[in-house]
Amino acid sequence: MTPVPSASSASAAPSASAATSAHLTDSASSAASAPPAIRCRALTKRYKDVLAVDGLDLDVPSGECFGLLGPNGAGKTTTVEMIEGLVVPDSGTVEILGLHWDHDAIALRERLGVALQETRLAERLKVIEVIRLFRSFYRAGHDPEEILDLVELREKRDTWVDKLSGGQKQRLAIACALVGDPDVLFLDEPTTGLDPQSRRALWDVVEEFKSRGGTVVLTTHYMEEAERLCERVAVMDHGRIIALGSPRELIASLGADHVVEFALGSGAEPLPEAELVALPGVESARRDGPRYTLTVTEPHRAIPALMGELERHGGEMTELLTHHATLEDLFLSLTGRHLRDT
Repeated sequence: MTPVPSASSASAAPSASAATSAHLTDSASSAASAPPAIRCRALTKRYKDVLAVDGLDLDVPSGECFGLLGPNGAGKTTTVEMIEGLVVPDSGTVEILGLHWDHDAIALRERLGVALQETRLAERLKVIEVIRLFRSFYRAGHDPEEILDLVELREKRDTWVDKLSGGQKQRLAIACALVGDPDVLFLDEPTTGLDPQSRRALWDVVEEFKSRGGTVVLTTHYMEEAERLCERVAVMDHGRIIALGSPRELIASLGADHVVEFALGSGAEPLPEAELVALPGVESARRDGPRYTLTVTEPHRAIPALMGELERHGGEMTELLTHHATLEDLFLSLTGRHLRDT
């Protein structure tokens, strides 16, 4: 990754304010004209009767952490594998850092780091030996000892791979992706199955990479992960992007800050959704069997009104939960399904 050069002094400029104004103008012009780190157009991939990716267009600016969210089978992994050059698209184009896989493959591999959903490394190699091996694949890159410290595996330096925990193996996989000093880092569900402490340790690694100007493409099932790491996210379903924006923008599109979920006892009369939406502070309502989901602007008004409505209908509430709206709630609102549905 090429470091960002510092601004040179402008002692010959007529004034400091003029120099600053010119520098800002040049910087803005350069940023506006700079191509995205990743550009996909009409990307399509079919497996027999399954259309995995359906004419996808995507731009990822340099220096951004971009998240792809969606349930299993939404097309996230296939999309990332086509961008990485691991899968050939049926149609469409992929451009990374101004390069194309059909005639710039060697140059591209020098500038990308990839951590797959599952990485199997030689079990009878030591941690430092694995990192050195991956460093040997690149003409330039980081000192393996520095990468050990970055992913917090110093104390496991001389440990065999098969003696590592799941979280440590994930950190080693990311070390292998980082040791070539990539400009773009791909992480395909890197924290699935990890305990919270290991997950947060990997988040720190990603944020360190971002702080040096790196671009990250992340697929994940974890909403907290996307909301913490990503400047923008795309929500995918059935091979298409159905929502795109910053986590804050997408959550705000629900039109409410809070979600109220409740369930009725067996045999209870269903509550009409139109009556629930008419309650004070309720923006939308959805019923799934005995369970209901309300998006609300004012929980302190909506919940008492809901209790009164239940009393009028003679229904018995068996469960009541409230939380701030999340990307999971957005996906449920858009599709009627949960992000972790398979």
